[in-house]
Amino acid sequence: MDDLAPQPPETATALPARFYTEPAMAGIDRHAIFDRAWQLVAHASQLRDAGDHVVADLAGLPVIAVRGTDGGIRVMHNVCRHRAGPIAQCDGQGAKALRCRYHGWTYTLEGQLRSAPEMKDAAGFDVADVRLPQLAVRVWQGLVFAAVDEAHAPDFEAFVAGIGARLGADRGLDHYGGHHRVAYDIGCNWKVYVDNYLEGYHVPFVHPGLNRLLDYRSYRTELSRWHCLQWSPLVVPDNGSAPGLYGNGDALYYWLWPNTMLNILPGRLQTNIVVPLGVDRCRVVFDSYYADAADGARREADLAFSDDVQHEDIGICEDVQRGFASGSYVPGRLNPLRETGVHLFHEILRAAYRMAAAGRA
Repeated sequence: MDDLAPQPPETATALPARFYTEPAMAGIDRHAIFDRAWQLVAHASQLRDAGDHVVADLAGLPVIAVRGTDGGIRVMHNVCRHRAGPIAQCDGQGAKALRCRYHGWTYTLEGQLRSAPEMKDAAGFDVADVRLPQLAVRVWQGLVFAAVDEAHAPDFEAFVAGIGARLGADRGLDHYGGHHRVAYDIGCNWKVYVDNYLEGYHVPFVHPGLNRLLDYRSYRTELSRWHCLQWSPLVVPDNGSAPGLYGNGDALYYWLWPNTMLNILPGRLQTNIVVPLGVDRCRVVFDSYYADAADGARREADLAFSDDVQHEDIGICEDVQRGFASGSYVPGRLNPLRETGVHLFHEILRAAYRMAAAGRA
């Protein structure tokens, strides 16, 4: 418990290695963190019409987000109530019903079982008694969030407090489209990836291309209760050449507890969702959306640049995981200027782990 005591930012150290390497942490993180959090599932542009659906993995819980015939968006367990088959195995559009891919049990778009083949001889069986479990849902700025245990999740208004005002009407996230997805499987604990995202301290050393894009001297981190913002103006060439890929403006990098990132650059929204796959593996899902989906050349250049940066992050995150597993590491001091986002993340983690250890999680 000494490792979980609150630490002031001026003297804070990072979490010990065991929180990234011990096999039991996968179950602890699912129960104490992810089930009690708001997790990003989709953008509303992927769910425009009735029957449009998106599948997602919420730290081990398969879910499906569906636009219903009533126009509402629901997030339900993507687990058939028969023998745990998948209701859907991929995203889709315009479905009239949801049919399990295993034995054909069919549900309405609202999750009510409608038919079950060859079950007429099952005594006392009534399709009206069977529904897919639903999660709490909030649609904010066009983003669809869901919570497994809403009663123990942060108040949603507090969760996103201040972000809408900072974006303003001209940078609202609900008008983006042109969806593109890519996912990366990485050999590190999910917290290693979040740690890495939450500081620009490594940018000059790991990301040469990104470092040329951002003004590192002006790079700032702003903290809130459940999220933080890393902000930098984009570098404007002083030699009279044309602006770079994203033009003039600034870069906004939002992290929302525990595993959602919003990367906002002029004309582009990119969301990252970090999905734990085990104590030493995670998947990072990158969804990109564009204000001008018709600008194909700019879109392709953006995707290529993002892929380059991501592969740089993969290499360093996997190296860090090996360092944690080596037995060599003892918690190092956090930089009180450049790693305030990491400190915020670790303090929320410590609080969640204290509750779990006390039997209240």
